[in-house]
Amino acid sequence: MDVAIVGIGMHPFGRHEGVSGRQQGAHAVREALKDAGVSWTDVQFAVGGSHAAGDADSLVSDLGLTALPFVNVSNGCATGGSSLIMADSLIRSGAHDLGIVVGFDKHPRGAFDTDPASLGIGSWYGETGLMLTTQFFGMKAQRYLHDHGISRSALAKVAAKAYYNGSLNPNAWRRVPLGEEEINASAMLSHPLTQYMFCSPGEGGVALVLCRADLARKYTDKPVYLRSAVLRSRLFGSFEVFSPWLAVERAESPSEQASRAAFEAAGIGPAEVDLAQVQDTDSGTEISHLAECGLCKHGEQEELLRTGATRVGGSLPVNTDGGCIANGEPIGASGLRQIHENVVQLRGAAGVRQVPGEPKVAFSHVYGAPGVSACTVVTT
Repeated sequence: MDVAIVGIGMHPFGRHEGVSGRQQGAHAVREALKDAGVSWTDVQFAVGGSHAAGDADSLVSDLGLTALPFVNVSNGCATGGSSLIMADSLIRSGAHDLGIVVGFDKHPRGAFDTDPASLGIGSWYGETGLMLTTQFFGMKAQRYLHDHGISRSALAKVAAKAYYNGSLNPNAWRRVPLGEEEINASAMLSHPLTQYMFCSPGEGGVALVLCRADLARKYTDKPVYLRSAVLRSRLFGSFEVFSPWLAVERAESPSEQASRAAFEAAGIGPAEVDLAQVQDTDSGTEISHLAECGLCKHGEQEELLRTGATRVGGSLPVNTDGGCIANGEPIGASGLRQIHENVVQLRGAAGVRQVPGEPKVAFSHVYGAPGVSACTVVTT
């Protein structure tokens, strides 16, 4: 049983005073339903998640009390990808024909504030500042650039691309393009990453309507097919967020595991990808995730950036909507934002940021603490 995405909806990302996270999620659902030409009463099940804005199933109070099964998902930054995987399974199993996936959030200002004890880590880990995820990503970027001979200038190139793409996206939070010089000159947060190389917690909502693939043309003349959706957690020896120690021998990251499994399940190779959305919590993670996901070899990223290959008109457009850097990261919605962008691009409806040449294959990757990755492949 194959699965198709037949409706998409989004509440713009950013900061929205006086608008609750739940209201943003409900808006996204209504937009997705309208896009698919269906009503809430047609929906047979829902899956969704939110990190800071309440349980996703509370949306039934806004959308209608229809008694549908609604499952709440919480899986860090991989919440959206995990929700999609559950919805995909419910349709592929034959249990349902039509359902909706939704993610939304409204984070307070400032860095994420996670309690070490909730992850089984002693208080010393927070007292030394390591619970600030900027520290982990700074350490990972330092090591990755060193090990693969990539210059620090590549970090600013990634961020500049993100802000430029965001300036073309009406749903993005950061819509002012920034140059490499300005990005490099911003406050140093966790060496080698400056303030403008990081994303920020934010607000937003995204919803997708999914159905059996053989029913897709009933709802849209441009269905996008979900070829695979895969989730992996960390192996012993992998270097992940909130790891209080390192193993002597390193293991593959969950991103490597999940991306390989997603391509295998789809029967599509990385070389066939026309555009990709990869987790860019910061500039360094876009660089490392490109290779971890098999989209290039380790060390090739600097040449890709220098030649413009990862720009919208390049051979491998990456984070075409501005990614997390330009959109911010409302945890419940972030992974679904990537799918939303891939669907828009495969429909040929992205306007001034449209990838040329009628793209047919799109990949997405999300990574979250304490070491979870979800990857998908979608096609026309």
